[in-house]
Amino acid sequence: MRCETIQLKDKFPVLGADGKDPLLTVYQPETLRDENLRNLRPCVLICPGGGYGHVSDREAEPIALHFLSEGYLVCVLTYSVAPHKFPSQLREVAAAMELIHENAASLLCDTRRIAICGFSAGGHLAAHYTNAYDIPEVRDIFPDSKPVQATILSYPVITADSECCHPGSFENLIGHAYPMSRKELDKFSCDRLVTANTPPAFLWHTAEDGCVPVQNSLLYAQALAHYGIPFGLHIYPAGGHGLSTVDTLTNEAIDQATARAHDWLRQVKTWLKDTL
Repeated sequence: MRCETIQLKDKFPVLGADGKDPLLTVYQPETLRDENLRNLRPCVLICPGGGYGHVSDREAEPIALHFLSEGYLVCVLTYSVAPHKFPSQLREVAAAMELIHENAASLLCDTRRIAICGFSAGGHLAAHYTNAYDIPEVRDIFPDSKPVQATILSYPVITADSECCHPGSFENLIGHAYPMSRKELDKFSCDRLVTANTPPAFLWHTAEDGCVPVQNSLLYAQALAHYGIPFGLHIYPAGGHGLSTVDTLTNEAIDQATARAHDWLRQVKTWLKDTL
């Protein structure tokens, strides 16, 4: 494995305003050094969770290594969090995509096969970028901002609707206390942003999630279904929020019922091979 961490503000100084320091960590399979195995590879860009208040290490490298072992180029974005607010995070995803595209030849990346993978609030960021990568707030910095071709959403924050949202994530993202205005509700609820051009998605959640209710994944899946967009949806009956790899690598303890959700990793790898 080859690993390199890049300060995005070195390449895009505007991203370093007000003390922001977004990082992109790039993991390359060791086989890239083998001249006989230098085929272009798909890429997974990971956005860890943390309620837009921090960026979780538990949903960063442990996840990256699972995709790396399958031969993917993997990038982990350490994005800005509160007090930095929208649109900082979307711009940082756009910057990561710019770097991946600009360095595709040296990274051996097939830029036609890039998936974005997000957890919890990072799932919101992933879904938001998927559907809003070309909005004016992004395009005023990155006029040619790039789309992704697939989305992986792990117990994602999706809706800003008060019935089933995670208020803290949105308060950190928009910089004011909940509730939100109708305009903000429409702008930041990712299920309301889905169109016929939204790429396929893989979602997983637990029915017992008491932090980010399972309705978030259901709403996004329902929106995808409305437009006939392919998706995989896996709802596991047991387990709380923030399970990451659903094993003791990222959790202090996992009971037998919750451990069944570890199967999401096998399922998503199969789905990715069929999708990208």
